Amino acid sequence: MDPALQVKTVTAPVVDLSFPHGWQAEILPARPIVLPARHFVYPREADEVERGALEVLVRPHAAGVLPFLATCALGFRDPAVPTGIWSTPRPEELCAVSGGYAYLIDTTAPERFTMLSYRPVLEIRPAVSARLLLFVGHHSILAWGREGERWKSEKLSSEGVTVTNVENGVLRGMGWDLRTDKETPFALDLKTGVRA
Repeated sequence: MDPALQVKTVTAPVVDLSFPHGWQAEILPARPIVLPARHFVYPREADEVERGALEVLVRPHAAGVLPFLATCALGFRDPAVPTGIWSTPRPEELCAVSGGYAYLIDTTAPERFTMLSYRPVLEIRPAVSARLLLFVGHHSILAWGREGERWKSEKLSSEGVTVTNVENGVLRGMGWDLRTDKETPFALDLKTGVRA
């Protein structure tokens, strides 16, 4: 088949509710024609946010908090980067990732959000026993806890971090070293992010 005629497979959005959460969320196939009364765009200053944006209808469980539409700007249109929603160690917080751009949204006050500096995030991995949501980037790993960013690792790779195992309080993985042109193993203490 002619490569120009091949269609690239689009992976379905991920829904990972590993942590207890105080909300319900639904990923919509497109922006609704009639917007709900509460609509939030992340980040606020995004241009042409509707192009490929992740549209999530969020229904917080908190008393008196109305549902809202979260429009999350697309990072990259590449099936290698994640898109979806994750629960976080903080029950009222939702993590929405759109083409590798990660947004942590307070569902009780959706105007409060954090956009992670990793652009793109390449993998999201819940470490439930450590109460951390781990974000893997090209060079390092960021850990998110109940109070926000817990730690950010040192540079683990010149290009491409692979997490191989998370258990007994230790995260293990591999990173490619430019100087040696080899995959190098690493181990991080989940409490501190320091090499174990």
